Amino acid sequence: MQKRMKWIVPLLLVFLYWSVGPATVWAGAPAGSARAAIVMEEASGRVLYGRSEHASMRIASITKIMTAILAIESNKLGKSVKISSKAAGVEGSSLYLRADERLPLRDLVYGLMLRSGNDAAVAIAEYVGGSLEGFTHMMNEKAREIGMKHTQFQNPHGLDDTDGHYSSAYDMALLTRYAMQNSEFRTISGTKVYRSSQESEKWDRVWNNKNKMLKMYPYATGGKTGYTKLAKRTLVSTARKDGMSLIAVTINDPNDWDDHMAMFNWGFANFHVKTLAEKGFVANVTEEAYRDHLRTNRTFSYPLLKEEESSVRTEVVVPNASKESISKADAHTPIGTLKIFVADVVVGTLPLYYEKNKPHKLKKETSFWQSVKDTAVSFFLLRPFDAGDRHG
Repeated sequence: MQKRMKWIVPLLLVFLYWSVGPATVWAGAPAGSARAAIVMEEASGRVLYGRSEHASMRIASITKIMTAILAIESNKLGKSVKISSKAAGVEGSSLYLRADERLPLRDLVYGLMLRSGNDAAVAIAEYVGGSLEGFTHMMNEKAREIGMKHTQFQNPHGLDDTDGHYSSAYDMALLTRYAMQNSEFRTISGTKVYRSSQESEKWDRVWNNKNKMLKMYPYATGGKTGYTKLAKRTLVSTARKDGMSLIAVTINDPNDWDDHMAMFNWGFANFHVKTLAEKGFVANVTEEAYRDHLRTNRTFSYPLLKEEESSVRTEVVVPNASKESISKADAHTPIGTLKIFVADVVVGTLPLYYEKNKPHKLKKETSFWQSVKDTAVSFFLLRPFDAGDRHG
């Protein structure tokens, strides 16, 4: 019996880890029907919900998010691209491009994102990367730069014709978070209809976005659909409500539209972005030499559950004060770090700067007009959180 327990206990521990540990599932979170799913808050990158989010899987056409952002970052959107016979002949969803016709790179990116044109994907890859191989190398280099650790790209479209092409729900959320920082990508991703003029034709191509979330969900801001026989249905979508932006990714999900709306509704209902550290001088510094001299250069905001708010705390980390350390301190070089904790877990850090002049203490004024002035100043200084205050 004792010998049997020696291997039963480790197995139980492994089971508990894999059944509870890797998933980020809060009470009341939607179950969904996806093999892998994630909801990420865009500004902070916090995972609000996850299931098998790090599992590597086929991802189909959500691959094209990477293709699109590389095309945009090439700074060649206004250039004319000649369509090769290889691009015109690619299988699957298509813009029905003709060999030797020319389109602006910008139009190809719109066709790629709205209609999931595989011909557009190949044309973009050949133009931006010089060849399919060259572009694939660029895709994988960018993936490493972003931190996509469970991703390998083999083509620019996500078709099943190549083995070893995979990613994870978490990695695709990272990629989307990166891409959404680009205003051009945000515009294209959220466009419902786009018209592309044709050479020597009197009529335009009209592309309606396949992403039904833009019509079905009032807070939707963009995303990308995907499907192949092996990957099944994949979907990336983005939404924004009450100043908070969310990213949802599902892989192999037969009910993706409903699941994404349910995940967004749950996320918006349960999490709210809170300011955990204000820009400016840091209060409650215990060491006398640093008191009233330490400041942060930006605000730190983070999405929290209501029950997490009471667990927020900060910790000042600075070297032991000495005449030498103080004399060398300047207002432009960090002297320490402000750690921000939620439930004893570090969720962010801010550099601390030493300001030799203490903050001026306001003199108390009793006049009516001074009170009006102070109120007006406070109103204009206390601005809401914006992209400039994001935690990187």
